[in-house]
Amino acid sequence: MVEIRPIQQDQVEQAKQVVIAVCLEIWQGVLTEEDLKQYDPMSDIENMRSHYFDNNGIFLVLLDKKQIVGTGAIRKLDNQICELKRMWFFQEYRGKGLGGKMVQMLFDFARKVGYQKVRLDLAHNERQAQALKFYTRLGFYPIERYNDSPCQVFMEKLLK
Repeated sequence: MVEIRPIQQDQVEQAKQVVIAVCLEIWQGVLTEEDLKQYDPMSDIENMRSHYFDNNGIFLVLLDKKQIVGTGAIRKLDNQICELKRMWFFQEYRGKGLGGKMVQMLFDFARKVGYQKVRLDLAHNERQAQALKFYTRLGFYPIERYNDSPCQVFMEKLLK
């Protein structure tokens, strides 16, 4: 049975492995695992309690038979704006409505906390074309760069 719930401390390494595996799939032939770890040390996952839970955020995992097969999170940018982070799903779990279900849970959390807008960034519009279409369908629209990440795509959605 597939379920979505908040990450537990003993699932941190497994969550990091999901992120690494999906990133390597997207950046196949461009990035190695070492490149990825240098580019993204995943300290936010390592320190998820202080980075997410203790700072008006949340980190969810998609579980299938107790194995993490997807991740997603909300983190605070300021009192009005949060950021959608770490939306990574193994290929076989995409296109089944599970990403939409997780995002709705994250948006519900964000509304409860009082956020007015949610933002996100994507590294590459071509290599993440499926994600770009998904977020556009959810009502995200392009905005100017809002952080110093090397990402190419920046989007925002009003939380109503």
